[in-house]
Amino acid sequence: MLHEEVVSRLRGMLLEGEIPPGARIPERELCAALQISRTPLREALKVLAADGLVVLLPNRGSRAAKLTGHDVRNLFEVCQGLEALAGELACKRISDEQLAEISAAHAAMVKHQRRGDLTQYYRCNRTIHEAIVRAADNPILSVLYESVTSRIRRARYVTPMVPERWSLALREHEGILNALLRRDGSGLAHILRAHLRHKLEEVTHAGFAEDSEAMGSDNAKS
Repeated sequence: MLHEEVVSRLRGMLLEGEIPPGARIPERELCAALQISRTPLREALKVLAADGLVVLLPNRGSRAAKLTGHDVRNLFEVCQGLEALAGELACKRISDEQLAEISAAHAAMVKHQRRGDLTQYYRCNRTIHEAIVRAADNPILSVLYESVTSRIRRARYVTPMVPERWSLALREHEGILNALLRRDGSGLAHILRAHLRHKLEEVTHAGFAEDSEAMGSDNAKS
């Protein structure tokens, strides 16, 4: 198995919760499951540690990283800036095909919201945000965005939503689509910043990120 495949498989396990936050990384079991030796596994773990998804513990293996409330706030603040910039650039550079893709994802998202299907709603939601970043057509921005969002993806796209917040999020997405169709960069940037601020409030309210002195200490070692 290639290095990139190992990294991708492990990242998926971490982001999907197959290896829960705070859990020890079961190296022996993973080596058997992926049919690799300890060396490529540990090289992959170093990459994921650099992404903030794994905490390396000297002489004690590694564990899936937990996010503190402080981590989540900092990451969402950066994400606000990146998505706002992506929105401004996308309004200048987006193609008709990309607009059609986002419009279709939005229509599907509305249907899932009406059915109460949160899982499918979040998949469409993520498709829209990532499509806007791609439409910005800035490779450096895309790399930075992936680095930040990979650390908060589970918090951002798995958090339960009460009906009032779900309705607000959908109204904001309608504003996002309308701003894109008008190619209103400054308006889209404003909506995206507000949208991410509200998502941070939602994540914080749900208690997704846990604050503890021990976790902060461990994260500092990574």
